[in-house]
Amino acid sequence: MADALQTTYNRLPVAFERGEGAWLWDTDGRRYLDALSGIAVCGLGHSHPKIGCAIAHQACTLIHTSNLYRIPLQEQLARRLCALAGMDQAFFCNSGAEANEAAIKLARLHGHRRGIDRPKVIVMEGSFHGRTLATLSATGNARIQQGFEPLVEGFVRVPFGDSAAVAEYRNDPDVAAILVEPITGEGGIHIPRDGYLRDLRGLASENDWLLMLDEIQAGIGRTGRWFAFQHEEILPDVLSLAKGLGNGVPIGASLVSGRAMDLFTPGSHGTTFGGNPLACRAALAVLDVMQAEALCEHAQAYGEQLRRLLEERLGHRSEVVEIRGRGLMLGVELDRPAGELVHRALDRGLLLNVTAERVIRLLPPLIINDAQLSEIADTVADIVLDFITKEDKQRITA
Repeated sequence: MADALQTTYNRLPVAFERGEGAWLWDTDGRRYLDALSGIAVCGLGHSHPKIGCAIAHQACTLIHTSNLYRIPLQEQLARRLCALAGMDQAFFCNSGAEANEAAIKLARLHGHRRGIDRPKVIVMEGSFHGRTLATLSATGNARIQQGFEPLVEGFVRVPFGDSAAVAEYRNDPDVAAILVEPITGEGGIHIPRDGYLRDLRGLASENDWLLMLDEIQAGIGRTGRWFAFQHEEILPDVLSLAKGLGNGVPIGASLVSGRAMDLFTPGSHGTTFGGNPLACRAALAVLDVMQAEALCEHAQAYGEQLRRLLEERLGHRSEVVEIRGRGLMLGVELDRPAGELVHRALDRGLLLNVTAERVIRLLPPLIINDAQLSEIADTVADIVLDFITKEDKQRITA
């Protein structure tokens, strides 16, 4: 019964019982096109046969032993991810919030190593880093922080995309790190100017700060590269991953390099479930499929195509503030609150969501095809134009 669940979600009136590729079927047998991928989780779509077989085989072999022992699949996954990212070491956990918690702890360890008693982390307005108390405190959204005070101290906030504002902290001896999303997800799919991450990399290197990138949503091929930072050809000190890494099996990762290496020592951090054989086998299968099917390149090409289609239908409307994105991580910003469009899309058999009140967020599976792409574009355009027209008529009538 739904009333046995705590009221932490305003759930939509639909329940799904099976999926295949980019499609989901509800308990009444109705089919929906998934343009959200479980919020950037199911990049390979639903019920991918290679992922399912890998999970089933591992579940029948060995699910969990704990990190008290070596886990060969975990070691293999660490090598694969570090090679793809150009990083050196990995820590595995269960979620993006936990990966960011690890990053924050690394920042404090780095600060203490430098002799800072109360290390600070520079974070961004409009950011989202998780729901745990530390990651909530790092998040730049007062609305979701409300009621959970006192927040964790040690975060200073600057505007996203403004490297000059970060540079103003050069003379603050207590700053130890920068934590930033290369592209904001919950904050509305904002993409900073070219060179922003390079500027932050330079500032971090000059001032002995850690550059920590939260790619929970943007990573694992979503933007057309394995990782969003690769569009600017830099290397972070810490990289947080989750969501698409397990295609629905919970797994997070914190990758480190350079000055962030060897900050954790035995006993300083840990996890019960993180990096167990089942989760690592799923993640390895995801990487296998992505490489075999060239899905990063697919996301790049199809993301450009989807944006073009949306521009053709909606770009001329003044009510559409901007259509933006990178790869298959796109946002359509309107000049008014647009939450109603989630229900309108659902009625049309399309799953999407609205973030930052006015931005339609599209995160379709990386395996999307031409027909599905066109259906997403047509449905979004139809519901947006209908929504704008009806609202304007109501204003005139009133």
